[in-house]
Amino acid sequence: MTIEAIMVDVDGVLLVHPDPAGWSATLERDLGISIATLQSAFFEPHWNDVIHGHATLRERLEPVLRGIAPQLPYSALTDYWFSHDAHVNHALLAELASLRAGGMQVHLATVQEHERAHYIWNDLGFRTAFDGLHYAADLGCAKPSADFYRAIEQRTGFRPEALFFIDDKIANVDAAIACGWSAALWTGTETLKSLMLR
Repeated sequence: MTIEAIMVDVDGVLLVHPDPAGWSATLERDLGISIATLQSAFFEPHWNDVIHGHATLRERLEPVLRGIAPQLPYSALTDYWFSHDAHVNHALLAELASLRAGGMQVHLATVQEHERAHYIWNDLGFRTAFDGLHYAADLGCAKPSADFYRAIEQRTGFRPEALFFIDDKIANVDAAIACGWSAALWTGTETLKSLMLR
């Protein structure tokens, strides 16, 4: 069956930070809080609930910050996080635009919570470049669970064999293939078109 839509991961694919340490590389220098502290106090105990839509980012992060960094407002941290994690892969974006102009639908399929998903879609302007945004907190499930892929199929109406998916994590690629999608691991060393021709 002909591919009708491309599903694109965000972090590590469409947004690629130039520093291997990612958005938090200069966090302690700039905002006075270490990523290790944030990891143990917020991400480890709360991120799973936030990413699955069981709680909002603000509900969980704001009280944590009051305890570990009372001088740091919630919005200051989230603004820093989102803006420092917004390095767009313009080459891929251009390639997707070309495919879209030729009639192919392009969608985002990503593990995000609500606030950053809104930022990516609206503030980064991806709403004008993509046909849809499908993210974990909205769907209530995350990659690599088969539920994530099935929820996208149900939402879009595309059959599995009509979908092509790229992700930088092999577990997510393998899960898509197991659901009947065509999929390829994104490493940034090949064009999207070359991956689709394999």
